[in-house]
Amino acid sequence: MGKRNSQRKNAAMLDSDDDSSVSSSSSSRTDHVSVSGKEEVHFDQDALLDQALDALDEKRGTTRERALSLIVRAFSSNMQHQFVDKKFATLLHQCLASIKKGSKKASAKEIALASHAIGLLTLTVGCGDNACEIFKESFHPLDEFLTSKSDLTKVPSLLECLAIITFVGGNDQEETERSMDILWQVIHPRLGSNVVAVKPSAPLITAVVSAWSFLLSTTSELKLNSKNWQNSISYLSSLLDKEDRPVRIAAGKALAVIFEIGIIEKFSGDSKGARDMTQEEINRQESYTHLQGLKGKVINQVKNLSVEAGGKGCAKKDLNSQRNLFRDIVEFFEYGYSSEISMKIGGDSLQISSWSQMIQLNFLKHFLGGGFIKHMQENEFLQDVFNFTPKRRYLDNNERRMSSGEKRMFKSPNSVQNKARTQLLNKQRLLSEGRNLGHYAANMVDDEAF
Repeated sequence: MGKRNSQRKNAAMLDSDDDSSVSSSSSSRTDHVSVSGKEEVHFDQDALLDQALDALDEKRGTTRERALSLIVRAFSSNMQHQFVDKKFATLLHQCLASIKKGSKKASAKEIALASHAIGLLTLTVGCGDNACEIFKESFHPLDEFLTSKSDLTKVPSLLECLAIITFVGGNDQEETERSMDILWQVIHPRLGSNVVAVKPSAPLITAVVSAWSFLLSTTSELKLNSKNWQNSISYLSSLLDKEDRPVRIAAGKALAVIFEIGIIEKFSGDSKGARDMTQEEINRQESYTHLQGLKGKVINQVKNLSVEAGGKGCAKKDLNSQRNLFRDIVEFFEYGYSSEISMKIGGDSLQISSWSQMIQLNFLKHFLGGGFIKHMQENEFLQDVFNFTPKRRYLDNNERRMSSGEKRMFKSPNSVQNKARTQLLNKQRLLSEGRNLGHYAANMVDDEAF
């Protein structure tokens, strides 16, 4: 029962590439090629990035947008360690300035690009003091913007930014839970006298649940508030009945992570008689019973979704992906089997064996877009997250990976290097043939003397 064919498994577990991501475009850069002695190819983006950074001071919004687009492409497609070493603080505060301008001066596009750039900067620096600084400096502006809900079109990119900076730069469980709470309030606010409930759109719900479950996947010890978890599971269960398929899929994955990290089991106690239990233990047991009931309801829902019939206008590929995903979730809920998937990263294989890892992989894959493979090959922070070590993690100081164009230039049969090598081999062959002829001629003279 725990063995499924790999085709269904990979289709269900891994999200498809998101070509619409702002980070998926190829980078603009100036290429400098010099051949002297050893062929050496050097790509220098620092000058372009410096110009883009200066352009963030411009008054015209479209100029700032173009500059941020270039920064996002550069940080998505390459590890910009040299630039970060020199301009880390300047880049962070210029991007934060775009977010803080809010709806008065910055467009939705500028805010989306600025928040994406902050997330990319965080992934580039990895764990350490710089990531902690990004978290501390960015948390309050993001919190203020998300809680104000001044323009919901600007929210999804800010959600991803908050999730990324917490994932990398959050120091403890409390900071992670604060960020999760902010995310949750975007779609499920605590209603009070001054709060007017606004129905969130399906894309917004999907973005929030995805970011929330991404952070949930990193937690080990959460505060055990049975009422909060009952409310969370009940809300996610209600999302499984929504018409929007991405909403259902995001909710299903979030529930899988909740059950994988053992939220319900943490409320279970020792088997005692009611007379031997304290009031706290009785309350805990009641919570456990209620959560088990919710889990039973969720299992029935995911079973139905795993065999859902396609309706009019329903894309067959999307429907099959949903069915496969929910079949995996059913098997996990009922039998405890976690799907194992393998993903090719260049010539290496990345192994994923839990729902938490799958959530993290899909979130980061979506965030990095076309730069995901490059980051997995060269970003040591992400390699540590997934326990992934490329076969050639460390290159010699004078060695670098060649692009296909460089290989054609330097390694093809028609390259200058290979032509010279061929000429040398031909020369050595002729010399060898000459020596052999001399040897045979000498032997013939000796034979005639006898």
